[in-house]
Amino acid sequence: MSLFARIKGVLRRDRLDRDLDEELRSHLEMRAQDNISAGMNAGEARYDAQRRFGNTTLLKEDTRAADIISWLDTAARDLRYAIRMLRRSPGFTAVAVLTLALGVGANTALFSVVNGVLLNPLPYPHPEQLVTLSESKPNFDTGSISYPNFRDWQKDNHTFTSIAIARGYSYSLTGLGEAEQVRARFISSDFFTLLGVNPVAGRTFSQGEDEIGAAPIAMISAGLWKRKFGSSPDAVGKSLTLDGRGYTIVGVFPANFELFLRNSRAADVYVPIGQWNNPLLRERGAGLGVHGVGRLKPGVTIEQARADMDQISRNLAAAFPVTDKGISAHLIPFRDDMVGNVQPILLVLLGAVGLVLLIACVNVANLLLARSTGRTREFAIRGAMGAGRGRLIRQLLTESILLALSGGGLGLLLAQWATRAVLGVLPAELPRAAEIRLDVHVLMFTAAVSLLAGILFGLVPAFKTSHLRLHETLKESGRGSSGARHRAQGVFVVLEMAMALVLLIGAGLLIRSLAAVWSVAPGFRPDNVLTFSISLPPSMVNASPAAIRAAVRDLDDKFASTPGVQAVSLSWAALPLSGDDDEQLFWLDGQPKPSNENDMNWTLDYIVEPDYLRTMGIPLHRGRFFTPQDNEHAPLVVVVDDVFARKYFGNQDPLGKRIILNATGRKAEVVGIVGHVNQWGLDSDNTQSLRAQMYIPCMQMPDAFVAMVPSGMGVVVRSDGTAPELLNAIRRTSQQMSVDQVISGVQTMNEVISDSLAARRFSMILFGVFAALALLLSSIGIYGVISYLVGQRTHEIGIRMALGAARSDVLRLVLGHGLRMTFLGVVIGLAAALGLTRLMANMLYGVSPTDPLTFAGVALILALVALTACYIPARRAMRVDPIVALRYE
Repeated sequence: MSLFARIKGVLRRDRLDRDLDEELRSHLEMRAQDNISAGMNAGEARYDAQRRFGNTTLLKEDTRAADIISWLDTAARDLRYAIRMLRRSPGFTAVAVLTLALGVGANTALFSVVNGVLLNPLPYPHPEQLVTLSESKPNFDTGSISYPNFRDWQKDNHTFTSIAIARGYSYSLTGLGEAEQVRARFISSDFFTLLGVNPVAGRTFSQGEDEIGAAPIAMISAGLWKRKFGSSPDAVGKSLTLDGRGYTIVGVFPANFELFLRNSRAADVYVPIGQWNNPLLRERGAGLGVHGVGRLKPGVTIEQARADMDQISRNLAAAFPVTDKGISAHLIPFRDDMVGNVQPILLVLLGAVGLVLLIACVNVANLLLARSTGRTREFAIRGAMGAGRGRLIRQLLTESILLALSGGGLGLLLAQWATRAVLGVLPAELPRAAEIRLDVHVLMFTAAVSLLAGILFGLVPAFKTSHLRLHETLKESGRGSSGARHRAQGVFVVLEMAMALVLLIGAGLLIRSLAAVWSVAPGFRPDNVLTFSISLPPSMVNASPAAIRAAVRDLDDKFASTPGVQAVSLSWAALPLSGDDDEQLFWLDGQPKPSNENDMNWTLDYIVEPDYLRTMGIPLHRGRFFTPQDNEHAPLVVVVDDVFARKYFGNQDPLGKRIILNATGRKAEVVGIVGHVNQWGLDSDNTQSLRAQMYIPCMQMPDAFVAMVPSGMGVVVRSDGTAPELLNAIRRTSQQMSVDQVISGVQTMNEVISDSLAARRFSMILFGVFAALALLLSSIGIYGVISYLVGQRTHEIGIRMALGAARSDVLRLVLGHGLRMTFLGVVIGLAAALGLTRLMANMLYGVSPTDPLTFAGVALILALVALTACYIPARRAMRVDPIVALRYE
């Protein structure tokens, strides 16, 4: 039969059914006629013909099943029947769909994050060829690269098609409306070419344009191009005033371009690195926050590239032993560097939300088992009329899949809201956050998860229902149900409890970790402290060091006299917990100068003003801090923290001792010892090798560094009021001094601390939400099962009470059943959690993955919730009227 004929047959199904009935009736009549001819009477002849011929309904089903088109028609009829059955039970349908929607929605929302961050291909040609480069040096495995070393790497390597470097910066943009601070990035000339990024207008930088002393040129973002130039092609060739200097615009890079690396922020301006006026750029021993990216030659592995760069590093160490001894190139695949430690966190969270979906599936499976009890007579009648076991299973699976797809559709709507909520708590350092959305891959995931869930939770009820004993079932009055079905429901509840306990323990561990981190003293008092950056007017860029120092003193005095300001200090170099750090190399006076820089002592340095301690609330342990007399004309002094004092002076008294700073060769006297502040993080500072800290008076900076101050400096302010009111007052003070002074990057120190804990808070919030969903679903599950069992055993309860059982006996009977399931679930959950929580070890702080207090506390909470869920139907059972119960069917 042709496909057209089959389709035509489907459209004329009623007529074909009549033809099939007529054919079967004809066969029966012929068989009966043969029996009559053999001597049987008419009744016996028809009975024998029917018995020999078999079940005509089943024969019709088998005949239809022989044709794929007919199978599709049968599936359509199953679907229509499933819709009718679900519409007849709106309460059951609503609960099942909502339960699945919660599980599917949570999974879809988190998968959208995993898809955007981990699974989507990078938007660069052949991203597998990209690697990040940095210098491995004392205290830093991935330290910054010196500009001279970069040039040698470029020239001497044999495994890269090209290597580029980049370094973040900020410029004051003037001349195009109100002055503003714009994010910038210094890059080498082949940066965009290496990444395969083409400009939307103009060109990229050419070879040689990144050399020191080359002409000032710049590329701008499509966003800045639109905002300042209305996307006019004429913008290319125009001048852009950055820090008071004109830069010719040579190109516009795409709006969607971003360098997806850790600690790399989107920029509006790209400038050749040779334009940076940092006096240390030419120094081979200065890293200056520069990091690299390279593209491997086709067919070259990263192991071959590492071997190549190791040889180059050895050659440089031999040629420049003072600066390059102990320095090597550190290579990481671009994608691995991009995701950093985010990948294991997201995978753990994905596993957690998968448990939520499993709990939802188990819940719906329990609902289907309970519902199937009321339909046993229906299925028995259908079986007696010829419906085979496979036919019944197919019908029930159709209903399950329909429920799952409905739940998936609603879950997708919930996922849209949940994804927006997740984006609101994402840590700032999460890469590719802009790519998190519900795209085709997420929709396919939702459809697959929904379909799989429908099959998963539908199989057990379908197989249980298909094992019917027709005669016994048809004789029952309708209230009977098998013990096997009760056992299956009990097993499901135990599994729910176990999975919920695992999630609750995980959430409890993360909550305790965050609490432990928050309890760590940062070493300063963050309350009422505001921090921001400020750049001096462009006219100060080329001013003399004396004029710049005078402007800084004036700025300090004006801010200090602003209403609401208790203390203020300008600062350069490091700021605690902000991600900004700076280091100094030195050796102790009286000791020989080390033969190379990497054998010198290292310390973090903070260049600050006299009121810095009072502003930040850092304790002074001994000696003194800076005074206004510690200026450019006075002998150089420094203040060190207690970690510095212990590490480099041991049992000696550091006060009055001198150190020699490698950057300037000057001697500095230690005049004070202060408390240590957490620079690297509340949860990680103690694990870092570089913790020693040193403070330098800002007025004693060398003139060459003072010249860089107008481009930007930090300000910390302690106030007696709220941050918004203080900020408005400071802005007014700044504007009164000059309209070209730009304030940016405003944060309170409490916000700085909060941002440093964003990844922990993100994990805790999501894990907590998943655990709460699991607790809700599991408590609903045990409540539903106990309620169902109470309903099924109403007749039994009535008999017990009629025979003298007290209400307390009924309470113990019902609660005992629920507590047995809870106990088993808790035991299994504790055993599973002992193994699974070890996967979270890197996400914890101050608490063991097997912390007994968390395990016991969470198990107790789950048991109490389960007990409450059991008590409600148990209380209802206590109120059963024996007379009514004895009549219950």
